[in-house]
Amino acid sequence: MSLDTPRILWQPGDDIASILHRHASETPSRVALARGDRSLTWAELDARVDRVASALFAAGSRPGDKVALLGNNSIEYVEIVFGALRAGACVVPLPTMASTEALARMVVDSGSWALFVAEAYRDVGDAIAGPRVELGVGLDFETSRFREYEAFGASGSAPRPPVRIGPDDAFDVIYSSGTTGVPKGIVHAHGARKASYAGSRASYFSADTVNVIATPFYSNTTSVTWLLATAQGGTNVILGKFSAEAFLEEVERRRGTHAMLVPVQYERLLASERFGHTDLSSLRYLFSTSAPLRPETKARIVAETPAELVEIYGLTEGGPVTALEVRKHPDKLASVGLPSAGCDVRVVDDEGKDTPRGQVGEVIGRSANMMAGYLNRPADTREMLLRDADGALFFRTGDLGRMDDDGFLYLLDRKKDVIISGGFNVYAVDLEMVLADHPAVAEVAVVGVPSERWGETPLALVVLRPGSAATAEELREYCNARVGKAQRVSVVELRDALPKNALGKVLKRQLKEAYWEKK
Repeated sequence: MSLDTPRILWQPGDDIASILHRHASETPSRVALARGDRSLTWAELDARVDRVASALFAAGSRPGDKVALLGNNSIEYVEIVFGALRAGACVVPLPTMASTEALARMVVDSGSWALFVAEAYRDVGDAIAGPRVELGVGLDFETSRFREYEAFGASGSAPRPPVRIGPDDAFDVIYSSGTTGVPKGIVHAHGARKASYAGSRASYFSADTVNVIATPFYSNTTSVTWLLATAQGGTNVILGKFSAEAFLEEVERRRGTHAMLVPVQYERLLASERFGHTDLSSLRYLFSTSAPLRPETKARIVAETPAELVEIYGLTEGGPVTALEVRKHPDKLASVGLPSAGCDVRVVDDEGKDTPRGQVGEVIGRSANMMAGYLNRPADTREMLLRDADGALFFRTGDLGRMDDDGFLYLLDRKKDVIISGGFNVYAVDLEMVLADHPAVAEVAVVGVPSERWGETPLALVVLRPGSAATAEELREYCNARVGKAQRVSVVELRDALPKNALGKVLKRQLKEAYWEKK
């Protein structure tokens, strides 16, 4: 599977597992990885990665085989990922939040040759390890189906056969979050991954980086800082299960310098009683992606921490990437920033032509980090592609946005989620931002629901802040007094919570289904 996408210069040894070996040679005693009270130096991590690669070869793995993992964040998880890559395999990190049925489909769809499973998911592992899986390994258990991890590692042959990694070789298959439909397997090549860990964001990281990992390894979100810190020879600290208090404690204890968090995690940090009493002076860069971060939240983060906050907009599939450095652009907090270096990001109309600045269109993008395609889904891959007048290949995002006169991108809505009420386009984000300004509102999602009079109409689903007593009607009147007549919400409903995926992205499709299923 290969697309006509931009390429990045590639030299032997540019793959991340080779870079890891280089760190082990140059700074063997520097801490590479830590979890709780346990840590590994670069030399120790390199040796254990080599054990995994050798054991995979001894078990029959060959370059290009798929190696699936199911487990929570751990040191062993990192060893397996880099060991599989060093063996020339393609990593398939399985989302622990998915159902057993969905995971079984992913294992079959990916054609995984091996499956590594943590003790907490032993029963799930038994259920999804179909006949195509030739090797099963239990990270901390052993059964007739799964070999114990340490014993497996000791089974490797020495020396490990050398593997030459090329830019077009598959790095991983990341299954989409499923917020917009059945999850798809997104294939990244090594060259695309290098474009991320050796691209413009590399300047944010150095060998003295201490990156606190607070999101799951199966998410592409985590790779943004994890792979960059690894490539630069910094230390990655694995948090484990996230809580605001655990994160703050680890930053203070480890003198953390970097972290990638999603919006819901930032909201919990700012709401924590411990936030104002923790020494955060070591923080240099905080990153956010996966879902929009509220402007007022951005402002609080830079006001109440010493870090630069960098909000990143992009797709797991790659293509468009923008970044907002909040301290540098305090007047652009509602935007997701400027196109990153080497990324061509445009806003186009239905015919694929650039829209004038300020006008709404679909966001498309082109860069060296574009996926190789959706695994086993050529039709879905083709549907995402767009060529400009010069024949250059772009990825469609399905997101609607606009660019201001300074080139900053503002997101409005998913194209398929635009509410067409009485012939007018209504963008949910406009209404959500108004309602989010109300002091009683903790969370809000606006969706389109059926209307006999207007075809569809905006409905706002609101979660109140603890102790707030605002009524649904009060919130509806507050919103409608601040928007145009065609934008008014018809109803506000109060909810205890909004459905989200593991990274805190609201599942709007799930919210809408209850209202549309009768139609």
